[in-house]
Amino acid sequence: MKISTPGRICFFGEHQDYLGLPVIAAAISRRISIDGGFRNDDKIVLHLPDLGQKEEFSLNDTFPYVVQRDYFRSTINVLKRKGLMFSKGFECVIHGNIPINSGTSSSSALIVSWAHFLDKMSDNPVGFSQKELGETANAAEVLEFGEPGGMMDHYSTAIGNVIYLESTPAIHVEALTPTLGTFVLGDSLEAKDTLGILARCRYGMEDVIRKVTAFDPGFSIFTTPYEQFEDYKNLLTADELSLLKANLEDRDILIEGKALLTQSINSPVNEALDKHFGNLLYKHYKNLRDHKRTSTPKIERMMNAALSAGALGGKINGSGGGGCMFVYAPTRAEEVAKAIEKEGGKSYIITVDSGTRIEN
Repeated sequence: MKISTPGRICFFGEHQDYLGLPVIAAAISRRISIDGGFRNDDKIVLHLPDLGQKEEFSLNDTFPYVVQRDYFRSTINVLKRKGLMFSKGFECVIHGNIPINSGTSSSSALIVSWAHFLDKMSDNPVGFSQKELGETANAAEVLEFGEPGGMMDHYSTAIGNVIYLESTPAIHVEALTPTLGTFVLGDSLEAKDTLGILARCRYGMEDVIRKVTAFDPGFSIFTTPYEQFEDYKNLLTADELSLLKANLEDRDILIEGKALLTQSINSPVNEALDKHFGNLLYKHYKNLRDHKRTSTPKIERMMNAALSAGALGGKINGSGGGGCMFVYAPTRAEEVAKAIEKEGGKSYIITVDSGTRIEN
């Protein structure tokens, strides 16, 4: 049995899902696969040649967890609680070509693949839907260890293509199938500064919301018009006002982006739509760079080089402070990829891809 699952990029709503705002994300044509079969004992043997690692444990030895983020064991435990049973062990080989620790959800793709594989190989397969596999992976990665994290990574890798995800007031996932061309993913090869970025973008913005709401109980991050930020100039520092403006504008960029992507569903390739889409991505990027400060000088050089080579727009991807960026390059992908490499990045030409699937 071979299962593969894609990584993902975030089009719109970066650093907004933890504020309760929606996101639009896309699965990409870089994937992680698990290929394996039954053993004649209760051992789980996992070969990870890309990392030069091997993991081995017993089906009867899945708790307590023995390492931090013990996702292989936690996924089995989550599925056992859902009623799945396992009487035989497995031996698997895990391969992937998603950049690791770069903001493209390699860990979520791995866990979705593992949950999908375990369901198919259990004594009593349920046949979980892609959405349910995303929820299972989120439970194994986030809920099981009490970690912060939304559902974007797990839903987008499991369901695939492009999804619109709301988390407030309730989880709502909408699958989109826009007509989109080629992207180029650029790995800066710089380590991400996830904690530092979150301190500013999440906790800093949560403080701003509390401060503004105390002053104006009618304020809502969901509905207050962008222009109303002027009302809070005397209340907030310049830095706090910068964050507020960026989040209100990014919220509106997503709304415009969703309308555009919905418009392009089942439509032929349209140069005007492509340019509009690229412009929206770059508008979002400028807020991330200038106000949320998630970019780096190297990523900025990679972005400028890509735009000069013909990309229509793009943004930094994931938590930031390093990691990956991507650009939309439906006509000049090869030139754009070379331009990114000249600035010291590692480039990958990618397209939007399907979700977790069984490979023949």
